[in-house]
Amino acid sequence: MGIPLLDLKKQYFDLKPEMDAAIAEVMENAAFIGGPKVKALEEAIAAYVGTKHAVACGNGTDALFLIMAALGIGKGDEVITTPFTFFATIEAIVHVGATPVFVDIEPGTYNMDVSQVEAAITARTKAILPVHIFGQCVDMDPLLEVAERHDLVVVEDACQAIGATYKGKRAGSLARAAAFSFFPSKNLGCAGDGGIVTTDDEELAAKARKLAQHGTTKKYFHDTFGVNSRLDALQAAILLVKLPHLDEWNAQRRAAAAIYDELLAGVEGLDLPVVRPYGEAVYHLYVVKARDAALAERVMSALKDAGIGTALYYPLALHEQDALAALPGFVRPSLPVAESCDAATFALPCYPGITEEQQREVVRVVKEALA
Repeated sequence: MGIPLLDLKKQYFDLKPEMDAAIAEVMENAAFIGGPKVKALEEAIAAYVGTKHAVACGNGTDALFLIMAALGIGKGDEVITTPFTFFATIEAIVHVGATPVFVDIEPGTYNMDVSQVEAAITARTKAILPVHIFGQCVDMDPLLEVAERHDLVVVEDACQAIGATYKGKRAGSLARAAAFSFFPSKNLGCAGDGGIVTTDDEELAAKARKLAQHGTTKKYFHDTFGVNSRLDALQAAILLVKLPHLDEWNAQRRAAAAIYDELLAGVEGLDLPVVRPYGEAVYHLYVVKARDAALAERVMSALKDAGIGTALYYPLALHEQDALAALPGFVRPSLPVAESCDAATFALPCYPGITEEQQREVVRVVKEALA
């Protein structure tokens, strides 16, 4: 029984008539950059997330970079973040000239351990960048309280968390600004790269939009240096077709996660994901943790041999990456919880449309490998 980690083909075929019509409309109108589709998407995402503004851009990494640059974060500044996420999070920090400062993560949720943030603040700290990893929001209220006491800005990396909630509010509306990714594997994914910035801050939105268009608001007239980071209309059209289905897809992910929780409860050698009661997770990934990396490798090999998709998230924490050693003054911290996850945390198939029969097959292979 072949079971992918994510079934994007099914998603396309389920929406094929609408998707093909939307793509054809863009092609027929030849409005490929900007235009009504991109504007409509910005308005739809802002309404969905619950912010006043949304600025579409080339990808989630650029969304983070544009926020940092619009906030004026740069050389000599520090940004506190998590070591357990995709590399793009710290690329955005480094590319504006700032330095990432890491705090450890919580077991089970794999989110930033908010209780450790205040001790990491220095005179150079300018921002805190929490990542809502795997689709569950960081505990934002105490984080925002710390930030307010120290006059710091908080930016959400919500690239994996569109639709997730925290105390009734959606990810992307919980701080000064947020970045989302529309990479194809995301809960709301396009057919290439795409991203968006959400914020209630009109000035920040305007600066981000300007920076994303070569530093101009009037063609051929530039008063700052920007970048080329535009979402093309084809991707916007695809996302507009998919967005109305997002909540149902996220509900299906939660239902699939609940089945895994039940079938894998009490299995020795495997820690299941922990969900906090303050909101709804959207399970961008259902990530389990093996007792050690060797056991994870054994289980993953068994899954792959059975034709079942899986992948490590993540093989090496960010503070352990070689690239960090080249940063001036960087001293690698000891972050034992994050380091215990190295090559030990991996994903099981958990996507809209997966059947209980498929999940039972996944669990059967996992249990046999663990035994």
